[in-house]
Amino acid sequence: MANHRDTVSFDVEGGPLTAITAGPAHAGGKPLVAAVHGGTYTAEYFDVDGSGSGTFMDVFSAAGYPVVSFNRPGYGGSLVLEPAENTFPRHALLLADAIGQAARRASTDRVFLVGHSIGGMISLMITAGELDFRLVGASVTGMGAVIRADGAAHALASLPEEATVDLPYDQRDQVMFGPPHTYTEVGVKAAHEAYAPTPVRDLVQAPRWADEHLPGLAPRVRVPVHNALAEFDALWDSTPANVGKFAGMLTNAPVVNAGIARDTGHSLDHHILGHALFLRQLAFAEECMLWHRQELSR
Repeated sequence: MANHRDTVSFDVEGGPLTAITAGPAHAGGKPLVAAVHGGTYTAEYFDVDGSGSGTFMDVFSAAGYPVVSFNRPGYGGSLVLEPAENTFPRHALLLADAIGQAARRASTDRVFLVGHSIGGMISLMITAGELDFRLVGASVTGMGAVIRADGAAHALASLPEEATVDLPYDQRDQVMFGPPHTYTEVGVKAAHEAYAPTPVRDLVQAPRWADEHLPGLAPRVRVPVHNALAEFDALWDSTPANVGKFAGMLTNAPVVNAGIARDTGHSLDHHILGHALFLRQLAFAEECMLWHRQELSR
């Protein structure tokens, strides 16, 4: 299902945010799909085929959606922020600006937002903010309400904050993938192409996000939200009780569809059942479109 990709750039406060695109140049009645990657990956995260049935970008673009997968600051040619400025709230503001620009380029003011891991945290922050586009819904995966106590996330957060770290593939794979039956070697090798050196500031902020930011922003989310946590997540506690805790915090979201993605590890998209996740996200995007039309008619 490999489709044509373009590399684009958006100017945000004097610096670039780069991205890769797929699908039609103009939305044609559908929302723009804006995707935000997590730590240790570039925008290519959403273009890894772990199942043999196509990538996230393949599935959505084949359904007629314009897709833009952004490189967050510090990744893939995007601007590099000074350590003190390299915060998740700052990323949210810059990405919201770039997403608005991308929507206008696609001749739409509607956006379906997708984020994985740190990208999911930042996407939820965008969702709760003031926007110059209409958000129809969001799918945030690989993040939730409870980080595993003394797990890999806390170990990574102990690195020097000013540094950039390029972790060996085998160390990343141990965190990102579930048991051997959940992935293919082809999928793992494809994921390696999306790995990138990582500002440690990312890894320091991530374990604190659920405590420091989620309680305040969750009630400000007023669009439908899909959430999936991996059954074998090495970073987040994905027990049913904690998945329910996350959903319960979104008190003003009209719809919350939260669940456990079976037989996947932290990087859900890159597993054999990643394709099943994409189909669920696609179905949710379609449901969000109907909700949005109903809201406009009221």
